[in-house]
Amino acid sequence: MDKAFEKRKKVIYDLVCDEMYVPMKFKELAMLLQVPKEQRKELKEVLASLEEEGRIHRSRKGKYCKGEAKHLTGIYQAHQRGFGFVTVEGEETDIFVGEEDTNGAFNGDTVEVAITKEPEGKRREGKIIKVVSRGVTRLVGLYQTKRGKSYGFVIPDNQRFVQDIFIPEEKSKGAVDGHKVVAELTFYGEPGRKPEGKIVEIIGHINDPGTDIMSIVKGYDLPVDFPEKVLNQAERVAKPVSEADMEGRKDLRGWQMVTIDGEDAKDLDDAVSVTKEGDDYILGVHIADVTNYVQENSALDREALKRATSVYLVDRVIPMLPHTLSNGICSLNAGEDRLALSCIMKIDSRGAVIDHEIAETVIHVDERMSYTGVKKILSDKDEEERARFRELVPMFELMQELSSVLRKRRQVRGSIDFDFPETKMILDENGKPVDIQPYERNTATKIIEDFMLLANETVAEDYYWQELPFVYRTHEAPDDEKIRTLAAFINNFGYSMHIGPNEIRPKEVQKLLAKVEGSPEEALITRLALRSMKQARYTPDNSGHFGLAAGYYTHFTSPIRRYPDLQIHRIIKDSLRGRMDEEKTKHYKKILPEVTKHASEMERRADEAERETIKLKKVEYMEAHVGEVFDGVISSITKWGMYIELPNTVEGLVHVTNMTDDHYEYYESRYEMVGVHRSKVFKLGQRISVRVIGTDRLMRTIDFEIADEGEMGDGEE
Repeated sequence: MDKAFEKRKKVIYDLVCDEMYVPMKFKELAMLLQVPKEQRKELKEVLASLEEEGRIHRSRKGKYCKGEAKHLTGIYQAHQRGFGFVTVEGEETDIFVGEEDTNGAFNGDTVEVAITKEPEGKRREGKIIKVVSRGVTRLVGLYQTKRGKSYGFVIPDNQRFVQDIFIPEEKSKGAVDGHKVVAELTFYGEPGRKPEGKIVEIIGHINDPGTDIMSIVKGYDLPVDFPEKVLNQAERVAKPVSEADMEGRKDLRGWQMVTIDGEDAKDLDDAVSVTKEGDDYILGVHIADVTNYVQENSALDREALKRATSVYLVDRVIPMLPHTLSNGICSLNAGEDRLALSCIMKIDSRGAVIDHEIAETVIHVDERMSYTGVKKILSDKDEEERARFRELVPMFELMQELSSVLRKRRQVRGSIDFDFPETKMILDENGKPVDIQPYERNTATKIIEDFMLLANETVAEDYYWQELPFVYRTHEAPDDEKIRTLAAFINNFGYSMHIGPNEIRPKEVQKLLAKVEGSPEEALITRLALRSMKQARYTPDNSGHFGLAAGYYTHFTSPIRRYPDLQIHRIIKDSLRGRMDEEKTKHYKKILPEVTKHASEMERRADEAERETIKLKKVEYMEAHVGEVFDGVISSITKWGMYIELPNTVEGLVHVTNMTDDHYEYYESRYEMVGVHRSKVFKLGQRISVRVIGTDRLMRTIDFEIADEGEMGDGEE
């Protein structure tokens, strides 16, 4: 549509919306607007366009009046195939927008959408009327020039941005073919004209080590360097623990306690201690008192709130707090006095917390233990390791005993344990992937998991009943539709789930996971069950945690790397010190809705960036295996092909165009791909051998083809 046409639409729309306007027929409207007969065809086109958008409405008598279509405002999420969806806050379902109805909207834009179809039981459809505000001003991509031309284009990394960005020569900042760049949009495009921009940063050449990950970091707008003011403040506050710091605190330096973490962890924010009194266990979960060093509204605090979380990428960590704090005075390093916030729980033989105390403490960790070391002591009964830590072995055995009691109690109430293989990419010094290894969940990882879960629940319940402003970690029950889809899918494997008339109970999901344990389809069904769940988030109101089958849950245990934990430590300390007066209560009630919303959004951003870096390195890893055959499992089927997951968690696509032995039809209700002539059937969960035929780093995709029968894949790769 040209600008003149859009202008005429606006004139007519404003007229029809005017309170003085009286609904009239086409001829009357044409006469009012003084449109000559030879131009009335175009008037009809303008009216038809406005009608289609729902902005005006024609009555049964043929009179034009203000539109009856529902107009909503939401965030547009583009799909790489041209169409998209508008998510409206407070609305359960999003709105589908066809490629021809996007009206120039970019992914992330805030848009006004008119509902054009509202079919019962199906997704609503709409048309974008206008872009309210732009969500993206900068894009990361690959700079390319055309031979003999002085200008260039940026091909966006994010596949949701389907158009290249035109870059005039004078705005290229000296970028050359193959540079990864950050481009700032100066014009968002219109029919017949591409979006335009200028280069604001050259990240590096696509083949330079580290450029690939840094492109993802920039693409997600992750803050890398700390402002000088923040670093200076961190240096100033990172002083050794003094007598003045310890005053008024419970002194636990005589308690036997340890930290248990991964070998390469540097920010140790939780220590644990266990003793026994008769039949009862005394469990101490001691968390670094970060708030002692990060004062509310200081430069450090503002930066931590902005980041909201540490980001764990495949080759680096982007911390929430400067290393001076996160790896220094706030880290519970063995052999040093540290300030902590402790949750000390008395637990009976059935795993119930019968008493607890939350206190400001000073602690002194005896040993920095690793998950591997504790596993050697408890599971492997390694004599050398047991001798080395003989003074601690009785406490580790108590920990294992208590962990087992707590796990059984959670299982009885229906807590869901999504235990599927996660992976760790092993990179060389140039960032090149050399191996993919599974993260091992062992006795030690389960002990820490059980203890942290219990501390989080105990703290959440305590502050819920105190009726103080607080930050909860909530997880809502899944949508009925998603659970019914899951139930229909698992029928293909001979499993079933009991779904009540109004809700599904977590115990039903737990039972399903127990049934599939050890089966070939375990990883697949577990992952699909997880995808059918809603995302957990931070909220100032408590609605419980579905996945954990917990009435109260929070994040108390990681204030070095999560801002919500830091926020609730402040609330706890204000409460313990008697400072939670009316003014403080009002203050927290005012700030928590925005803090929790922002923290949830930043957590999702961090998760997505982490997934993208892993996906990228998996593609790079598989480049060295093109032509090789692997055994895998069909993890997903769509009309364009089958996704195959290998034992090392790499996933690739067998596109229908590469299924050359027959013409295949996709049957959505049965999740099957069926050959028309030979009736060969491929089902979800089916084991299959595939050959790697190609990889694409830019698209982050891996292509497979079905290997000939008799060719065995390397299932261990």
